[in-house]
Amino acid sequence: MADLEVYKNLSPEKVERCMSVMQSGTQMIKLKRGSKGLVRLFYLDEHRTRLRWRPSRKSEKAKILIDSIYKVTEGRQSEIFHRQAEGNFDPSCCFTIYHGNHMESLDLITSNPEEARTWITGLKYLMAGISDEDSLAKRQRTHDQWVKQTFEEADKNGDGLLNIEEIHQLMHKLNVNLPRRKVRQMFQEADTDENQGTLTFEEFCVFYKMMSLRRDLYLLLLSYSDKKDHLTVEELAQFLKVEQKMNNVTTDYCLDIIKKFEVSEENKVKNVLGIEGFTNFMRSPACDIFNPLHHEVYQDMDQPLCNYYIASSHNTYLTGDQLLSQSKVDMYARVLQEGCRCVEVDCWDGPDGEPVVHHGYTLTSKILFRDVVETINKHAFVKNEFPVILSIENHCSIQQQRKIAQYLKGIFRDKLDLSSVDTGECKQLPSPQSLKGKILVKGKKLPYHLGDDAEEGEVSDEDSADEIEDECKFKLHYNNGTTEHQVESFIRKKLESLLKESQIRDKEDPDSFTVRALLKATHEGLNAHLKQSPDVKESGKKSHGRSLMTNFGKHKKTTKSRSKSYSTDDEEDTQQNTVKEGGQLYRLGRRRKTMKLCRELSDLVVYTNSVAAQDIVDDGTTGNVLSFSETRAHQVVQQKSEQFMIYNQKQLTRIYPSAYRIDSSNFNPLPYWNAGCQLVALNYQSEGRMMQLNRAKFKTNGNCGYVLKPQQMCKGTFNPFSGDPLPANPKKQLILKVISGQQLPKPPDSMFGDRGEIIDPFVEVEIIGLPVDCCKDQTRVVDDNGFNPVWEETLTFTVHMPEIALVRFLVWDHDPIGRDFVGQRTVTFSSLVPGYRHVYLEGLTEASIFVHITINEIYGKWSPLILNPSYTILHFLGATKNRQLQGLKGLFNKNPRHSSAENNSHYVRKRSIGDRILRRTASAPAKGRKKSKMGFQEMVEIKDSVSEATRDQDGVLRRTTRSLQARPVSMPVDRNLLGALSLPVSETVKDTEGKENSLVQI
Repeated sequence: MADLEVYKNLSPEKVERCMSVMQSGTQMIKLKRGSKGLVRLFYLDEHRTRLRWRPSRKSEKAKILIDSIYKVTEGRQSEIFHRQAEGNFDPSCCFTIYHGNHMESLDLITSNPEEARTWITGLKYLMAGISDEDSLAKRQRTHDQWVKQTFEEADKNGDGLLNIEEIHQLMHKLNVNLPRRKVRQMFQEADTDENQGTLTFEEFCVFYKMMSLRRDLYLLLLSYSDKKDHLTVEELAQFLKVEQKMNNVTTDYCLDIIKKFEVSEENKVKNVLGIEGFTNFMRSPACDIFNPLHHEVYQDMDQPLCNYYIASSHNTYLTGDQLLSQSKVDMYARVLQEGCRCVEVDCWDGPDGEPVVHHGYTLTSKILFRDVVETINKHAFVKNEFPVILSIENHCSIQQQRKIAQYLKGIFRDKLDLSSVDTGECKQLPSPQSLKGKILVKGKKLPYHLGDDAEEGEVSDEDSADEIEDECKFKLHYNNGTTEHQVESFIRKKLESLLKESQIRDKEDPDSFTVRALLKATHEGLNAHLKQSPDVKESGKKSHGRSLMTNFGKHKKTTKSRSKSYSTDDEEDTQQNTVKEGGQLYRLGRRRKTMKLCRELSDLVVYTNSVAAQDIVDDGTTGNVLSFSETRAHQVVQQKSEQFMIYNQKQLTRIYPSAYRIDSSNFNPLPYWNAGCQLVALNYQSEGRMMQLNRAKFKTNGNCGYVLKPQQMCKGTFNPFSGDPLPANPKKQLILKVISGQQLPKPPDSMFGDRGEIIDPFVEVEIIGLPVDCCKDQTRVVDDNGFNPVWEETLTFTVHMPEIALVRFLVWDHDPIGRDFVGQRTVTFSSLVPGYRHVYLEGLTEASIFVHITINEIYGKWSPLILNPSYTILHFLGATKNRQLQGLKGLFNKNPRHSSAENNSHYVRKRSIGDRILRRTASAPAKGRKKSKMGFQEMVEIKDSVSEATRDQDGVLRRTTRSLQARPVSMPVDRNLLGALSLPVSETVKDTEGKENSLVQI
C-alpha cells in the first residue's frame, strides 16, 4: 500500500473531477478470456463504495466493492492483455483492476489515455482512503454504507422514497417478523415531512433506529443507571470496571467515550451517555470479543524459531485447483500481506533457460521465477518485519538451478545474509526477532562429506512436498486424435461439476476428496495417458536404526523416477521385501529417489535444510526441516505424538496437503498444531472452515505470522490424547451466555434469496483444541426472527490447554430437514475478553451475536464430570481409549479418504435430524400462546437425567439434552428479564410441548 500514499494528498479539485467523471460513467471495453471484448458502461455508485457496469446478465451482482480491490495496474500487464496481439490496443488506454480473494482481474480499455488516467487516479485515491482506517472509522463507514445500500435496494421504483409496501418487503428481507400494525405505527412516527405516506432516506434512518432499539442493551443500561435513561460518568466507569473487567478506568476515558459515541448534543453537554450512545459504544470495536491489545505483537519474540507456530502457505502461486487454475505472482503479495510467513515456490525448467513456477504435470499456467522473487522482495516486509521462509521445491536441471541462485542473490541481496544473526545458545535456532528483515531459503543442502570444492552432488528427493501423485499426472500427448485443448476442456467441465457438488454439502463438512471421481471420468472418457503407481503403503522401521526419526520415514509410496535429474541409489537393495512380525510391517529394502543439486543453490540454505525422514540422525544438529504429507503425518501423530512433540522442540516440521486434494481443499491443521508442528501449510486460495481456523490462530499477536507455542510444548512433553493431559496445571472454565443476535441474514446459498422464508436461527459454540477439549453445544432455536432473536442461554465449557484452543461461533438457520449455514466467527481462547461483547460474523457487515463471557480458573484435581457437564459416564467407560484404538485401526488404510487428518478422531460430524429436533425449543415472541414452564426438552431431562451429554461416533462431546431453566441469575440482563425491574414485558413464550411431541412421533 506504500504506493497509495501519494494519492492521499491529491488536491480537492482533482479528486472531485475524477469522482464526477467516474460517477457519470465511462464506456470501456471489458476484455474476457477467449473473446474479443465487450463494450460496457462502467460507473462509480453515488456512495463511492462500488464499481458497477451495465448492461450485464449478472444484474445486481455486477459490482466490485472498493474494499475488495487489491491493486490497479496501468498498461497491458495482466495475463489476458498479454494474450492479445501487441498492436491491438494503446497501452496508455489500458488498465487492470485486481480484486477478490482469488485475485480476479478486470481488464479495461478506454477510448483515450485521459479517461484511463482519470479512472486509475480515482480508484487509487479511494483505495488510499481506506488503507489505514482505524477499526472504529471502518465500522462506522461500513454501517453507513450498509444503511444506504439497504434503502436503495428497498426503493424498487427508484424515486428516492419508500412507501409502506416497500417497507414490508424490506422487513421480510431483513428477517423481521413484526405485526403489520406495529410496522405501520413506526412508519407513521418516522414520516414527519409534508409528503405523507413515504419515507425519505433521512426518515428511513429514524425508522431504522426505532426498529433496531435493543431491549437487551436498554435493560443493561437501566441496571447501571438506577433506572434512568442515561449513564453518568461515574455509572459508566462502574459498568466498565464491574462487567467489562477493565482496569485503570479514568474519568477522562469515560468522557472520551461520551464524546465519541453519544448522538444527542444535549447529553454531550451534560456528560451523560444515552441509549443510542450506549448502543454505539457496545457495538464498537471497543466491545468486540477480540482483545484489542492482541492486534499488536505482544508475545516474546526472542525464542528459537521452533518455539513458534508459523503461518504457512501451500502452492502459494495458485488461484484455484491444482489441475487447471491460473498461477499468479500477485498471490504471493496477497498472502504475505495477510500475514503468511512461509511461501512455496515450485521451480521447473522453462524455455530460454528461464526457470518457471507452476504445478508440475498439470495444466496450471506458468509464471517466471524471476517475477515471483521480485514480488516477494517487494511485499515481504510491508506489514511486518519478521522473517519470511521461502520453501523452494526444486525440479530444475543444474543449469537452471544456477539461474535460480543468481536471481535469489541478485534480488534479495542482504536479506539473505545471515552471518550477523545471533543464534544465542549453541545448537539453537535463531529467534524471529534476530531474523527481522531476513529471508530464509528452505531447500536441499549438499552433504558435508562432499567437500566445499564439489560444484554439484546428489541429494535425497523423497520428501518433495509439491509433486502431484503419479496417478494424477498429465502427460502432454494424447491418443485417438484428441488435442490438449479437448482434454483441458473435458477435465475443466468435470472438475467444475464436482466442485459444485461439493459446495452443496454442509459448509462445515471438510471431506472434499474428489480426485477419485475425476480420475475415473477422465480415464473412461478419454483414455488419457496417466501414469499409474501402486498404491502400496508400508510400515516399519530400519532394524539397524535407533533414532526415533527413522520411524517417520515409513508409509512411503514407491514411485518411478520423475525426470532425468533423478537417479536410483544402487547401494540399497532395490527389491521390495516385507516381512510381518508382531503385527507390524517391516521394510527390508527400498528404492531411494535422488536428484542433482548445484553448490550455488545449496549454499543459500542456512537454517532451513529440507530433509527426508529417513535421512535424519538424532545427533543434535539444528536447521533441519522435516516435510510430511498430511496422510503420513497423521500416522506419526497417532502413533508417536509425544516423541514427535520432543522433536519439534529443536527442529521445524512442515505438513502439507495430500496430492489427492486436486480441488485445493484443506486438511484439519489442529492435530499437527497439537503435536507442536510449526509449518502447517494450507491452500490460502481455498476459503472454508480450515482457513478460518488458520486465520483465527494467527490473527492474535498482531497477525505477524508467528504465534508462540505453549510453554509445555517447548519443554517437557505430555500426551495430547490423554483425558487429563496436564494434571498439575489449572484449567479454564468458560461460562458463555448467548444473549441475542442482530441483523442475521438469510443463508448465503438460500435457494430463494431474499424472498425466502424468515430464518429460524440458533447458535452453536465449538471449542477446538486438544482432543479432551473438543466439544460443542448449541442454543435453542428462535422461530421467524433473524433481525433481533433472543436466546438468553448459558453454555459452559472447561479447557485444559487454553493457549492453543479456538472458540468457534456458528449461526445456523434451522430447517425441518437439516440446517443452513448463516455465518461464523472463530477466535483464539487467549484473545477472548470478559464481559458483554459482540461477536461480529466474519464477512458480514452488520450481523453479530451478543454474549457475556466469564472465564474462571479451576485448580486442583477435579473430576471431569464436575468440570464439564458434557463429560458423562461414557468417558469413564473408556470412550477416550476406544477413540484412540479406532484411530490406530485406520493407519494402514490405503484409501486417503479414510486416513486423512480431517477424518480423524478430533473432527465433529453433523448432528442427526432427530438430535436437532430434540434441541429445538421455540422461543420467539408469539402473541396468543400461553407460557409453558416445561417444554418437551425439560421433560426428557427429568426422565433421563443421565444422558446430559453424549459423544458422537468420532468421540467429540455433544450435549443433546440440557436444562434450559437452570441458568445462573448473576448478570444484570438476567435480573431484569426475571422481573428485578418493573418493566412491561409484552413477549410470551411459545408452547412447544405438543409441537415437539408431534415432531418426534414423525
